[in-house]
Amino acid sequence: MSTSAKIILRKKPNSKGLYPLAIRITKNRRSTYKQLGHYIELEDWDSKDLKVKKSHPNADSLNNLIASKLSETRKGLIFLQTNNRDASAQQIKREIYKPKSSLTFFDFANEHLEGLQAENKINRYSTDSAWLSYIEKYCSGRHLTFQEIDECFLKKFKIYLKGSCSLSETTTMNVMVLIRLLFNRAIRDKAVSKEIYPFGNGKFKIKFPETVKIGLSEIEIKALENLTNLSETERHSLNVWLFSFYFAGMRISDVLLTRWSQIYDGRLHYRMSKNSKLLSLMIPEKVKTILAYYISTKDSDNDFVFPEMKKADLSDAMDIYRKKKVANKKFNTHLNKLAKKAGIKKKITMHIARHSFGNIAADSIHPQMLQKLYRHTDLKTTINYQANFIYKDVDEALKNVINF
Repeated sequence: MSTSAKIILRKKPNSKGLYPLAIRITKNRRSTYKQLGHYIELEDWDSKDLKVKKSHPNADSLNNLIASKLSETRKGLIFLQTNNRDASAQQIKREIYKPKSSLTFFDFANEHLEGLQAENKINRYSTDSAWLSYIEKYCSGRHLTFQEIDECFLKKFKIYLKGSCSLSETTTMNVMVLIRLLFNRAIRDKAVSKEIYPFGNGKFKIKFPETVKIGLSEIEIKALENLTNLSETERHSLNVWLFSFYFAGMRISDVLLTRWSQIYDGRLHYRMSKNSKLLSLMIPEKVKTILAYYISTKDSDNDFVFPEMKKADLSDAMDIYRKKKVANKKFNTHLNKLAKKAGIKKKITMHIARHSFGNIAADSIHPQMLQKLYRHTDLKTTINYQANFIYKDVDEALKNVINF
């Protein structure tokens, strides 16, 4: 009666088209699966050597995680065999991964952070670490059980975050979302009972306040484009911002990692860092002018278009994160100076390039086409986002009432 454990890539993609890594436990030709919680493209999986290919940006970290989890599973199998425990594949899975009553909220929090590090999601890691520090401070330590996180705890903690910590309603709700995420994982892993779940109908509700997304108008964009007598630093900051805007509000992290090798056949081909989706966009004439500005600094086809990442240690996710953060802060400082020169009263940041594209697109472009440009998984996300910039129907309704 043979028993084995093997790492595989399951052929059941999620809503983003990514495939889950899982450990397959087989006993007497019957198998069960334990997913590792990480998803990759089908093309990034080496089915022969059973590992993540180097083409994946986090290949080394994920392969280390696979080796660790596979070793843990095999040790569990050896233990069961040593103790003559005869069981089915499903029973073996439950035995090896059975919940431990001693697992606390921070045990799951640590596992969550380790997963973010393994995937090199340093921005998310930094943010979630900060939010967890608020929980740790509130509890005067890291000894917090899920049983303690009830509706009363959440209500008092919310007051603490908004009062003592002076956090905004939005940030406070984001902290609550993290708590909910970890609670759901604990229930999924059967570490706690779903009966004590403190969120949902009739319980603690997570409700985000409405936010105002402000983008620049066509006139304001043209005012920026027509600026003259700029310093090298100002011109560079404006170029990076316009590059983002011309490519439908391309995120700053993707802008700075753009290489010359991604530009061919009159198009830009890149994988979005936020969701790993591939995108191919025509290169507008205005972008060609920006590219010409930097062509003299090109060392090779694999070189970065913009200089900020040229000295980054690409094997160190934290170094990449720091350089992006420093660059973004520098750009935002200069963009506000440029706004004054252009006579623009709105505050301009790198992220406003995305809002500006949405503002100018408004309701003139079909939502399904915008969904392709933004690479949103759900059309509802696109519609909800564009709702921030569509005023035509409201304005017409107002006119119809008061024009008498």
